[in-house]
Amino acid sequence: MASSADKSGSGFMDWLESRLPFRQFTKDHLTEYYAPKNFNIFYFFGSLALLVLVNQLVTGIWLTMHYKPDAEKAFGMVEYIMRDVPWGWLIRYLHTTGASAFFIVIYLHMLRALLYGSYKKPRELVWVIGMLIYLVLMAEAFLGYVLPWGNMSYWGAKVITQLFAAVPFVGDSLVEWVRGDYLISDATLNRFFALHVIALPLVLVALVVVHIAALHAVGSNNPEGVDIKKHKDENGKPLDGIPFHPYYTVKDIFGVGMFMLIFLFIVFVKPDMGGLFLEHDNYVPANPAVTPEHIKPVWYFTPFYAMLRAIPDMALGALVMFLAIVVLFFLPWLDRSEVKSFRYRRWPFKLGLGIFVVAFVILGWLGLQSGSELQKLVAQICTGIYFAYFVFLLVYSSNEKHHPVPERIEH
Repeated sequence: MASSADKSGSGFMDWLESRLPFRQFTKDHLTEYYAPKNFNIFYFFGSLALLVLVNQLVTGIWLTMHYKPDAEKAFGMVEYIMRDVPWGWLIRYLHTTGASAFFIVIYLHMLRALLYGSYKKPRELVWVIGMLIYLVLMAEAFLGYVLPWGNMSYWGAKVITQLFAAVPFVGDSLVEWVRGDYLISDATLNRFFALHVIALPLVLVALVVVHIAALHAVGSNNPEGVDIKKHKDENGKPLDGIPFHPYYTVKDIFGVGMFMLIFLFIVFVKPDMGGLFLEHDNYVPANPAVTPEHIKPVWYFTPFYAMLRAIPDMALGALVMFLAIVVLFFLPWLDRSEVKSFRYRRWPFKLGLGIFVVAFVILGWLGLQSGSELQKLVAQICTGIYFAYFVFLLVYSSNEKHHPVPERIEH
């Protein structure tokens, strides 16, 4: 009887596998997907980004069960979720803290790519798709920021949508089309809600799937910048690689545990992070007649907001802000060095990258400030440094001398 049951179970699995090749998928992406054996802490952030994405989708679904995209009721519905829905406060804080956590892990994920040249051949497409994810994530976060319909949400939406007026010839019509009305109104809230909960999440999930598929097609980079596919054993397995499962799944579980300790501490103890994650002006209902003292976006937008504010002309400032994101898409072709990892690149590159990162962080801080004349001057300098880095990279990397790169991973 047991033998018959085993055969029946095996037959069913074979039938299922022929129609839905789950075992083959597991082999291709887990048990027989070989990753470099020298991953470090920077390689946690890809899996953590996936974890936070799941958190945002699940908590977002629960929030939509109690939220109404109505300009008269939206703020009250958020208060209702916080006060009267069982565990509603926890679901909302998981979602709001998750938004900031998403950008933290994404920025660190991007920093890893800059350090180890993960955007270089043959991973150009992986980088471009990743940048599309970043762009969609920014749009998703902005739309979600408007939905609580607090005072900063209202004025932030007004400022950001007004940027479309800088588009030549069709600017005013474009602003009206984005808002759905002449002013920020109920129509704006409705279309932002639809885009936030349906359209952009679908695009985001699709891009994440393509991003992972593209990565596994060419293989993961590593801190040494060495291609592990060059040296294989008699079975065709990379000598410097190990199966992703169980070795890196175990490490990722540890990383998830450490991340969750920090994440849940913030959720339960300091969910607003002193106004960084949840701004104090957003605890007041939207009021077109009362302008907040300092209109500013959430922290993850502030580097680009500082660039916008540093330029006196709004149209030019909007163009600079737009180009600051677009130029990142071309990074694989701006950096012409044959070396991937910063470990084997000389001090001019390391210094340039360090200054670039510091300038970006300073811009983020300046975007949170009131915008004094001195702060605008510093923002202009940091904006110049930001763009100068890409020019420097194009010129310097063309004939860059570097330290010897090992053929294989040595440890």
